Amino acid sequence: MLTSYFRHYAESYSAYKSGPVCYEDGCLYRGLITLYEATGEKSWLDILISFAQKQVAPDGSMTGYVLEEYNIDNILSGRAFLFLYRETGDERYLKASQTLASQLETHPKTKAGNYWHKQRYPHQVWLDGLYMGLPFQIEYGQLTNDEAMVNDALSQMEQALTLMSVGQNGLYAHGYDESREQAWSDKETGLSPAHWARAIGWLTVALVDICELVGTEAMGPLAERTVKLLAEIVKLQQDKGAWLQVIDQPDLEGNYLESSASAMFCYALLKASRLGLAADLCDQFVRVALKGLAYLEQLVIDSDPQVLPHIVCVAGLGGFDGNYRTGTPSYYVGEIIKPDDVKGVGPFMMASAEKLLKEKK
Repeated sequence: MLTSYFRHYAESYSAYKSGPVCYEDGCLYRGLITLYEATGEKSWLDILISFAQKQVAPDGSMTGYVLEEYNIDNILSGRAFLFLYRETGDERYLKASQTLASQLETHPKTKAGNYWHKQRYPHQVWLDGLYMGLPFQIEYGQLTNDEAMVNDALSQMEQALTLMSVGQNGLYAHGYDESREQAWSDKETGLSPAHWARAIGWLTVALVDICELVGTEAMGPLAERTVKLLAEIVKLQQDKGAWLQVIDQPDLEGNYLESSASAMFCYALLKASRLGLAADLCDQFVRVALKGLAYLEQLVIDSDPQVLPHIVCVAGLGGFDGNYRTGTPSYYVGEIIKPDDVKGVGPFMMASAEKLLKEKK
């Protein structure tokens, strides 16, 4: 494991400026938690606390947080706050979690029952948002013994996958527009037109995390859907070990091996194997994940200074700034790429922690 690289990155995390609660911070928080759990080294916990204490005041208020924005991305950091409450007993983190849970109580939903991605993206469900909101909802429901809250999250995931499945190819669209008003949405299905790897990566991570939280039996049909998706991901791994930005179009001009999605897939495959989600596929999942991780590790080792390259900075659908995001394959390969974006490094930490757990077993 690239311990020194991860430690240096975490200690000098430049994206964090004591700013508003943000899913990017949540990505790093999840990475630090998994490293702490895999190694038992308190230094990872100490770094997490140092960041979280700047973001959550003693009264539980969160820097820059506005509930009425109904931004599902903001929920992700709540998983770290729940973890810190359990680990430290500090009430600030429980209070912050309660605030985030209250957002979900009134968060707008589609007619089918899924959370809108954001207030400013009405009637839309994105794969990203399934990861940002639903595992936290399950964790909070378990903490408060609210079975209905847990069941609602499982139902939302199942409904989203039913709506966002694309034909028989085993993959899922990045976004769904219930209103069919967005230019990117298909007028019959409401789906966006391309398979963005990181969106599918968010989904795989959400599914294996939910499996860990509730168990395979409680997952019901979601367990089978998870295995089917991961089996398709295995088929789409490229020769070098990584996955493409537009995951199913190797001949697309400008397409490239994208690091954040690759890290997410490695994490999901290793964790699915550890959880015993697909006993007959476990060895294959591990083999594919370790090949992917070896590729990512070598990218860091070969760079000077050490960075994780080839991370797409951000991609979305629609928008309001005059630069409408069409969701086409050419749109995704045209988005800005930068090294060491936390949306890549956080999942890389998570995958590395899973590898360590595998080695310890």
